[in-house]
Amino acid sequence: MQTVAIEGTVRTEFGKKATKAMRKEGLVPCVAYGGGKTISFTAQSAAFKTLIFTSDFKLVEVSVEGETYSTILKDTQYHPVTDKLLHADFLFLRPGHNLIAEIPVRLFGTAPGVKLGGKLMHITRKVKIKTTPEHLVDHVSASVETLGLGKSIRVRDIEAVENIEVMTSSGIPLASVEIPRALRSAQTAAAAEGGA
Repeated sequence: MQTVAIEGTVRTEFGKKATKAMRKEGLVPCVAYGGGKTISFTAQSAAFKTLIFTSDFKLVEVSVEGETYSTILKDTQYHPVTDKLLHADFLFLRPGHNLIAEIPVRLFGTAPGVKLGGKLMHITRKVKIKTTPEHLVDHVSASVETLGLGKSIRVRDIEAVENIEVMTSSGIPLASVEIPRALRSAQTAAAAEGGA
């Protein structure tokens, strides 16, 4: 699994004025928590580029005042207009303790419906899982090899991984093969001719 390193500086000032000044200097206010421990710090916004502008799930090594903590990015807040990162929350990874994370779903195989002219639509790209840090994975997989025209696979079709519980509702669609309009029209015309 990929790991991103983030260097932080402990926050000593709080409040709107202090936070605004930090952001003006290119810093992102952050908090790391878990197991009854909380650390407030700031980090350079540039350090987040390989972490947030990707669909990959990554571990984050947060270093603050000589201490390094293994974490995952739990939540982010963005400016509603500029999409600038305003705040980041990290969760400490504690061996043997359950955590909930959102990880990508990777599709594999060739859908028969695509060979017939359909279009594969990847609907749900991430699912929530429950596991411990020791068993954390960077993605789960689902096969599209049963997907015919107009058919879909759901969260329940994700391949089981030992020690990982998928928390997302099992009935939510993951992917489907859409029938193109031209193909649908041809099928309707053929059905009408058959009926006649």
